[in-house]
Amino acid sequence: MSGSPPPTGGFVRRVGPFQATAINMSQMCGIGPFVTIPLMVSAFGGPQAVVGFLAGAVLALCDGLVWAELGAAMPGSGGSYVYRRQAFRHRTGRLMPFLFVWTAMLFIPLIMSTGVVGFVQYLGYLAPGLGRTAGDLVGLGVIALVVLLLWRGVEHIARITAVLWTVMIASVLLVIAAAATAFSPHLAFTYPAHALDVTSDHFWPGFAAGLTIGIYDYLGYNTTAYMGAEIKDPGRTLPRSIVFSILGIMAIYLLLQIGTLGVIDWHRMTDPNDIASTSVASAVLERTWGRGAADTVTVLILVTAFASVFTGLLGGSRVPFDAARDRVFFRPYERLHARHRFPALGLVTMGVITAIGFLIGRHTDLATLIQLLTTVMVIVQALAQIVALVVLRGRRHTLRHPYWMWLYPLPAVLAFTGWCVIYGYADENAPGRHPVEWSLAWLALGCVAFLVWARLERAWPFGPKETADERTQGRPVLEAG
Repeated sequence: MSGSPPPTGGFVRRVGPFQATAINMSQMCGIGPFVTIPLMVSAFGGPQAVVGFLAGAVLALCDGLVWAELGAAMPGSGGSYVYRRQAFRHRTGRLMPFLFVWTAMLFIPLIMSTGVVGFVQYLGYLAPGLGRTAGDLVGLGVIALVVLLLWRGVEHIARITAVLWTVMIASVLLVIAAAATAFSPHLAFTYPAHALDVTSDHFWPGFAAGLTIGIYDYLGYNTTAYMGAEIKDPGRTLPRSIVFSILGIMAIYLLLQIGTLGVIDWHRMTDPNDIASTSVASAVLERTWGRGAADTVTVLILVTAFASVFTGLLGGSRVPFDAARDRVFFRPYERLHARHRFPALGLVTMGVITAIGFLIGRHTDLATLIQLLTTVMVIVQALAQIVALVVLRGRRHTLRHPYWMWLYPLPAVLAFTGWCVIYGYADENAPGRHPVEWSLAWLALGCVAFLVWARLERAWPFGPKETADERTQGRPVLEAG
């Protein structure tokens, strides 16, 4: 029925396996590695920074298996919101799903804002005279354009995403190929003395900072889980899109990281006055194939950055929709666009927050923005979801499980430990910024917002707890084709 008008009751399942994997990979890669390689080198103090990308891959894969099992069992729009609603409603009513949506409305746009910051950084390579004010205006214009392009049906968006994914792959492969033509093992594998000494005082703070940057680079492996109601055959497609995208991006990142370190002296990446600290991929191309090639690939990187913001807001805008329809978030977010059937208010809200986060990142620094967004998401997003998996496994008779996590519970334990390391070292790795305190303040504010909302809705604790075992992801959807 792909040629029929959209149904009036819900989303349409039109996103297939290739498109789902492309959506994840576009969001995961994006501008991330092109701007974080210098940050990772600074965190580790040398080319041993590759350890950070490996650690991030392990954490992403372990956490991705959590998403894979939950997403396959409960393929509703909103992703993690659905899982928390199902897991915690018996004890805390709607508190946990409300807090997740509250938190996601902040950290998802903050992730997108880092992509826009990176876009402006690389644009500075093509336009060295770009001032701060002009850069701010360009970034805000990019965000407005993304929202405008998303103002349409998902079947058109899937086609756009496939094109952007192709550009993303091309830009990454060109940088890897350029690095291979002038690769120096001496530069890539000569580590400072005691670089990997795990007993030293500076190793673990540096490792935690690197792990934070690493997992940031892999964020997006769960984008299709937020679009569960729009995925064809979600019991098979969702787990595969998550696992395949993580493994594919891991291979790309390792080649990109090692290749870059084999061309550019890592000391240049720590110098704020060197172009390698802000546009390291452009520096690689200029060093190997010349300025013309560097300009061309920089344009492709700009398209890649745009693609990451595009796919991120595509998935993130679906988060508050299902929550509002299930009376777990503010009711205006339940409305779909009358013609194109997408959550208009969620898209606009996240677009505005992305713009605010972009301006914060522009007037502080990218490392601080990454530290803040990862810390905000740890308690309610990462740790609570792992607990939700354990709780729901105890109720397996009430849920359909087309996919089971490999080697359970080992991946869940490793993921929980990794997120705790990130949170525990957050303040130390962002001195003066207090990311832990800000995350707790946002959580407390969310609790206050929940009490106000619960009072208006007469929900727990101002009403009875939920006891029914209804499926929260049961919104009517229509299989395309």
